[in-house]
Amino acid sequence: MADLYKRLMEYCTSDYYPFHMPGHKRAVQQEGNPYVYDITEIEGFDNLHEPQGILRIAMEEAAKFYQSDKTYFLINGSTGGILSAISAVTGMGDEIIIARNCHKSVYHAVFLRELKQVYLYPEYVKEYGICGGIRPEQVRETLQEHPNAKAVVITSPTYEGVVSDIKAIADIVHQYGIPLIVDEAHGAHFGMHDRLPESALKLGADLVIQSLHKTLPALTQTALLHIRFRQEQGKYLVSREAVEQYLSIYQTSSPSYVLMASIDECINKVKSEGIMWFEPYVKRLEVIKQHAKQLTHLKIMDREVVGDNGIFDLDISKLVISSRGTGLSGQQLYDKLNNKFHLQLEMAAGDYAIAMTSPMDSEEGLLRLFTALAEVDRDLRIGGEEYEYRLPLARAETVTEAVEKEFSIPDTVVLTSISAAMKQDSEMIKFHNTAGRISGSYVWLYPPGVPVIAPGDMISGEMIALIDKYRASGLKVYGLSEDRDMKIKVIKENFKRIKLWNARL
Repeated sequence: MADLYKRLMEYCTSDYYPFHMPGHKRAVQQEGNPYVYDITEIEGFDNLHEPQGILRIAMEEAAKFYQSDKTYFLINGSTGGILSAISAVTGMGDEIIIARNCHKSVYHAVFLRELKQVYLYPEYVKEYGICGGIRPEQVRETLQEHPNAKAVVITSPTYEGVVSDIKAIADIVHQYGIPLIVDEAHGAHFGMHDRLPESALKLGADLVIQSLHKTLPALTQTALLHIRFRQEQGKYLVSREAVEQYLSIYQTSSPSYVLMASIDECINKVKSEGIMWFEPYVKRLEVIKQHAKQLTHLKIMDREVVGDNGIFDLDISKLVISSRGTGLSGQQLYDKLNNKFHLQLEMAAGDYAIAMTSPMDSEEGLLRLFTALAEVDRDLRIGGEEYEYRLPLARAETVTEAVEKEFSIPDTVVLTSISAAMKQDSEMIKFHNTAGRISGSYVWLYPPGVPVIAPGDMISGEMIALIDKYRASGLKVYGLSEDRDMKIKVIKENFKRIKLWNARL
């Protein structure tokens, strides 16, 4: 029988080092047993959904710190904030513009509100095989084509730390009298050092969602939703009442006081000790990246990418370790660092892996990472061919053609909305027989939780080849059946049979 508690205790006392979220890195020392603090809405402890006392004060203090007009505590992660933000500014069946590399929670909001999605495609950084930023000109062109859209949603920073030009995008969006929503889940630490990017909240975004637990010392599921109340064309772009209505729907009616206390304590600690945390932390990252330039095969992405591919800025806390061109897949790099060196990274993608850092990372931990990378790099110099991985043949495709394909998100032909696709009759068929069919479900990698295929998309040969490449490189692909035939749900196509003879025209 699985014993989660026992497994957690064993893992937390092992020598595995966490280069993954949560940002506290299991290094925060607090007295007591968490069960002792697990209470409900009793006298003197306020109510998250009708805050009048201690919780109201705590959220007002958080708003002052982040310089928002209104800040809400989220205890089911950024997901609840994203669902609430999108729901609050759209009506059923409205049109919305979203970045194609948004988190799945954005797609879920599109489904729940039966919205008609229009995609913004990020640039592609070929050198690293990652998504770049969203260009302001692209936002302007899309709004010109879809002037009835009710909001624009983008992710900045991305999982890889890529930051788009939020100020320019916000200025364009506001010209159309609609709000800009920024999923800044990975940017709760922004603005806390001059070498870190500025928060979208200060650059003009109207609704900003941040996960404290990703990059700061807070418990998993802790996040914030910020509002900047702005008037355009004589009306407020965001209704506080609407946001609060949807927060009460998407968040539990029994919020955890352990999590809310973690949010409050995290912000208090950053306010009182942030300078002492961030200065040495940033210097350590700079040293790591400087020494990483000596590696001959592996490469850590740095600020050389800024200015190209829509990348306006870069979060240096994300260590994107590229194995491109080495014969070593991102998953193989991830596995080697985990199994041999007991370094648990955050995620693996096509040919890179991500080590997430935070101010709570120790000098010893960062040194362990660099030493391990240097050893892997040396092994690649000696005998890189042993790491070469092979790809299966996709439909009508040679191995050479498959290897040359990038890990980019393909352009999508949307044949129906997500909501309509998920409500239609569907059937399960073999994935490799789906070219030209309309998907009835999602296919994605997790992390980062960005759909490669969404309901309503026409499945293309390029998508099939990309999924094959993901699977061949050892990545975890969700949304396909796990049986031998590997099937996917597609919309049934019921063509009416007709007779061509004796037909009246």
